[in-house]
Amino acid sequence: MTDFVQPFYLLTVILFIVGLRQMSSPATARNGIVVAGIGMLIAVVVTAGALFFPDQLGVAPGVIDFALMALGVALGGGIGWIAAKRVAMTDMPQMVAIYNGMGGGAAGAIAAVELYPGGGGLALSALSVVGGLIGAISFAGSIVAFLKLQGWMRQKAITYPLQQPTNILVLLLAVVFGVLLVAFPGWGPIARFDLLLLFVLALGFGFLMTVPIGGADMPVVISLFNAFTGIAVGLDGFAISNYAMVVGGVIVGAAGSLLTILMAQAMNRSIPSVLFGAFGATEETGAVMAGSMKPIEADDVAVMMAYAQKVIIAPGYGMAVAQAQQKVKELTDLLEAKGVQVKFAIHPVAGRMPGHMNVLLAEAGVPYDRLYDREEINPEFESADVVLVIGANDVVNPAARRAGSPLQGMPILDVDKAKNVIVLKRGQGKGFAGVENDLFYKDNTRMLYGDASESVSKLVQALKKL
Repeated sequence: MTDFVQPFYLLTVILFIVGLRQMSSPATARNGIVVAGIGMLIAVVVTAGALFFPDQLGVAPGVIDFALMALGVALGGGIGWIAAKRVAMTDMPQMVAIYNGMGGGAAGAIAAVELYPGGGGLALSALSVVGGLIGAISFAGSIVAFLKLQGWMRQKAITYPLQQPTNILVLLLAVVFGVLLVAFPGWGPIARFDLLLLFVLALGFGFLMTVPIGGADMPVVISLFNAFTGIAVGLDGFAISNYAMVVGGVIVGAAGSLLTILMAQAMNRSIPSVLFGAFGATEETGAVMAGSMKPIEADDVAVMMAYAQKVIIAPGYGMAVAQAQQKVKELTDLLEAKGVQVKFAIHPVAGRMPGHMNVLLAEAGVPYDRLYDREEINPEFESADVVLVIGANDVVNPAARRAGSPLQGMPILDVDKAKNVIVLKRGQGKGFAGVENDLFYKDNTRMLYGDASESVSKLVQALKKL
């Protein structure tokens, strides 16, 4: 049966790689997800089929409970299907976080079974300990990320005295119990207690390390825990000789690690500073802004855009919250019908997860060739007649160029260099980082207050009247 299963696992691995390759482009990403999903389906079906021959796999009779397995697949698959169909695009980041956490939890559970007293040899036990430790950290951390993104926990960084020493102590204790479990696997009840402490401490560390991370850093955190889950799955695959898990886990771990690095670079921050810096725990105080915020009416903005040659739209999380992407697409069509060139400026961390703005705009039908990343679009702001900032804050804040600002050094969209900047915003609040936005006080900036969807609708109606 092992010889029968491995070719299908090889096919699964190929589909994973092809799917990941297609996900690298927005034009083929949807097909890539389908291809990778087919690969996972093949792996699950073949593995389940092989379990009907436990004697061929070296599994003791009576160990496998097919009814329980079927119940688990039905419940998990049913809940996942219903939730995925119902989730709004604004809630996609927390859905990704919670499902990623489930993957880490599953990897931790597999490791726990392998480590149960009387389990495998020294090398496999060591792999299981590391996989279980990482999986449990990813599970607990992803749960906290979900709670923060969902608004069920304070989104800003939560700090307390001796936070980092406490976190380090918890992690070291988890590692110590893991080493003891590998070195003395036959302790019976003591080993079972050791196993329990290992996972309790790992879960505790995952919780403690994520609590002090603020909402501004969530794109990096989601990517990091995605990498953690992949690594845990890969290590578990080695421990149980499942090569589909090994390769799939390595692919996810590598892709997640690379994405984490890219997200951190987009914020000009190191990964340790993201994890241990408690960015946004306190808001900036003492900053004195020159000038004042100047409101503008939708009719005036419509006239300004209608007679412009180039308009650049810079979306942010506020657009996602207001579900304004469809109206933005309608606005784009109207401007282009009047001969106005329209482009979109996409900052890597503009949403709550990597690619958030791209997905929202693509869902609304905005062509991929209109979406430009920060490096591509920044040189064009000086020649833009109007820049429309929709619900973005920190990623367009010129305070990043100001010495002493918490945002100092963060690469931003240079929207302030345009001839006219229109900011669509509900009020005058600060961004996730708790930093006053210098852009709002610039002489060339006007504030169009209100819900983003309603404000864009007003702009659409005003353009139609012209």
